Amino acid sequence: MNSVTRALLALSGVLVSVLILAAAGLGAAWYYLSPGLPSAETMREVRLQVPLRVYSRDGRLIAQLGEYRRIPVAYADIPPTLVQAFLAAEDDRFFEHPGIDYQGIIRAGVNLLATGSRTQGGSTITQQLARAYFLSSERSFVRKAREILLALQIEQKFTKEEILALYLNKIFLGQRAYGVAAAAEVYFGKELKALTVAEAATIAGIPKAPSVLNPAADPERARERRGYVLRRMRELGFIDDAAYAGAVATPVSPRLYGPSIELDAPYVAEMARAEMVGRFGQAAYTDGYHVVTTVDSRLQRAADLALRTTLLEYDRRHGYRGPVARDQLGKVDPALPPEEGWQRLLDAYPVHAHLYPALVTGLTADNGARLYVHDVGSVELPYGQLRWRRYVDEDAVGPQPRTAGEMVAPGDVVYLLRTANRGWILGQLPEVQGALVALDPRDGATVALAGGYDFFASKFNRAVQARRQPGSSFKPFIYSAALENGFTPATLVNDAPVVVENTGSGEAWRPENSTGEFNGPTRLREGLVKSLNLVSIRVLDRMGVGPAIAHVRPFGLPDSVMPRNLTMALGSGGASPREMAGGFAGFASGGYRIDPYLIERIEDSDGRTVFRAEPRVACASCVAAPPPGALPAADADPAADAAADGDAAVAMPTQMPTTFASTTELMERAGRWQDGAGGTVELPKPAERIIPAENAYIMYDMMRDVIRRGTARRALALGRSDLAGKTGTSNDRRDAWFSGYNADLVATAWVGFDQERPLGSREEGGRTALPMWTYFMADALRGQPDSPLPRPPGVVTARIDPDTGQLTAIGGIFELFREQDLAAPPGERPGALAGPPPRAPGAGAADIF
Repeated sequence: MNSVTRALLALSGVLVSVLILAAAGLGAAWYYLSPGLPSAETMREVRLQVPLRVYSRDGRLIAQLGEYRRIPVAYADIPPTLVQAFLAAEDDRFFEHPGIDYQGIIRAGVNLLATGSRTQGGSTITQQLARAYFLSSERSFVRKAREILLALQIEQKFTKEEILALYLNKIFLGQRAYGVAAAAEVYFGKELKALTVAEAATIAGIPKAPSVLNPAADPERARERRGYVLRRMRELGFIDDAAYAGAVATPVSPRLYGPSIELDAPYVAEMARAEMVGRFGQAAYTDGYHVVTTVDSRLQRAADLALRTTLLEYDRRHGYRGPVARDQLGKVDPALPPEEGWQRLLDAYPVHAHLYPALVTGLTADNGARLYVHDVGSVELPYGQLRWRRYVDEDAVGPQPRTAGEMVAPGDVVYLLRTANRGWILGQLPEVQGALVALDPRDGATVALAGGYDFFASKFNRAVQARRQPGSSFKPFIYSAALENGFTPATLVNDAPVVVENTGSGEAWRPENSTGEFNGPTRLREGLVKSLNLVSIRVLDRMGVGPAIAHVRPFGLPDSVMPRNLTMALGSGGASPREMAGGFAGFASGGYRIDPYLIERIEDSDGRTVFRAEPRVACASCVAAPPPGALPAADADPAADAAADGDAAVAMPTQMPTTFASTTELMERAGRWQDGAGGTVELPKPAERIIPAENAYIMYDMMRDVIRRGTARRALALGRSDLAGKTGTSNDRRDAWFSGYNADLVATAWVGFDQERPLGSREEGGRTALPMWTYFMADALRGQPDSPLPRPPGVVTARIDPDTGQLTAIGGIFELFREQDLAAPPGERPGALAGPPPRAPGAGAADIF
């Protein structure tokens, strides 16, 4: 054996030994490191942290809530240009290597030695994915080894497209944006499919250093990094020279965009958020839930506009309170151009709905003023658009100003109101607040809810959190109770002074009517139409507080609105606007318990419904569903039963659908069911009847008179005959209310100050709150036919003498009665005088005639 042969044998032995040792080392490394690696099942089940999204019933995005801004997308929905940009920036051999790119590592090392810069990374996209999903961010050889092993494992378990989709949905891209879809929205306000080459390259350049290479943080560094990505795209043949030149020349904007909110309803969003956190805890923010509310986008916009218009009108009546700040010109940075300095100064002042902060920069020779409006620019307003009497107190305003200088001065920061007809006028953020809630009276779905003028100025939701005195808007519940306790609309009640001793305050209570007048014997209907306090007190005293509470409680109103004394007749308790709307829905539904609800359904990140509301529906024809699995009796004949009901020609469904396009469809099909093959039937749960249909209809008719000729005559401007409702003004005029409805919609409007104080001597429900309701209903019911409550068969019409309330054969007026009322003994028939009220021992009630 010659020396050459011996050398070759020795070298072969060494190589074999090295290979054996390497294999042993790899085996030992795998044995040591693999217990810390996730299983294939864990990798398959990994979930992205996706924010909570809230929608209206008609699919409009209301809010996106959560720390992570992420919009998961499928690989097929990612534009090829964006994929190519990431490959050029991060891993151009991604589709060729097995998870570890040895060529890339060598090239990155050579580049580092040649340039001293790490413009090219050594980690593949698969390694970055392994690190982002399953490993810590520590820098150690053990962590790097695990990363390599996991990358190889990922490549065996996933396709290249699946890996790339996971990576592009997971990667952090600055400004709380995770994933490319969120980055496209945050930096460009676009969907992925609308991205340009320059925008795709900008996003692809961010992962190297997300906090500093995003365009909002440093536009110049983002531009430089984009240039590198574009050069690599050109070198790899992804774009041509023309596309490269055009993309490089595109400026980089530091602007940030929010989610594409399609419906501004932050009070609704906050209610949905709170309920979701109550159900799912902190996972509500990260598990990708979609919440579909009952809100109708058209009605929600109408509610917000009605509320803001009403509060601005109130504010206008009570005078200008002055500028937000004075002498601000001296605080403008002199090193900046004037308009840029003014803009930066105004950045500190929030923009409110329809109200924009503006800096008064000077007065004009023709009695006007020059102002710079935030995000708008310079404007010049004449005196007529600045004129506004000064606020003195809630009952008085100052004299008419004669010059612009009496209203504003250079250096003042004020708010300007953008109007449709007059352009910009002097404005201010209203101190007074309000709320509006609208419900579907069939099932309590909240179709619109406005909790204040501006959520971002005050997050207190007055629609649900403010329990205020409802005043006279509570009286219909007392009158409804009276109809069940021996009264009729024709019953006479003495409208005369009342004195109540032993009130606990040491002083007698002497309530009055709002007019200070007395009308003597008054029919019950007129007492409600004119909102006579003394009539309501006598009705409650005659009936008894206990029976009244027993009648009112089933409406769903809180105990706080039912104090156990005669002040309850005047609405001295406390209820929120939503609670009052729910109570009035009891009348609007024809006499059923209606509970308001907001969330229609909740879907998880995979689109599966995890919750669906099951409201009880006001439906006289609804029948209870048979128990699951129940079958018709052996001798049952559905066709014969249908014929007996007069429905023989109607084809009945073999299975009730689980969802309905509308409440109308649900109602139409609620009474029609037939067992299908599965033996189960989906029917709406019938609501509980709380008052007879006759009671509900008579109350509806009496409250229609409140609009026709009573305290709510302003609502006649709507030109409809199907509306009914009741005004309310609380003690000292601290609260103004109106609740009204037809068969399709019930709404409650409230106006008042958060820190309770009088609204002003001329402010009351019919002037202050009714306009909000009227504005809303005008939009909500536009183009809709009248929808009155159907008259039940037990309600009849009879002639009465308007002075005595007694039945008469000729002349007089018509009144509504229940049939059983006309069949009562003579002493209990319509017209019996309900006063003076009987005095219970110790009750302390006395009447002065």
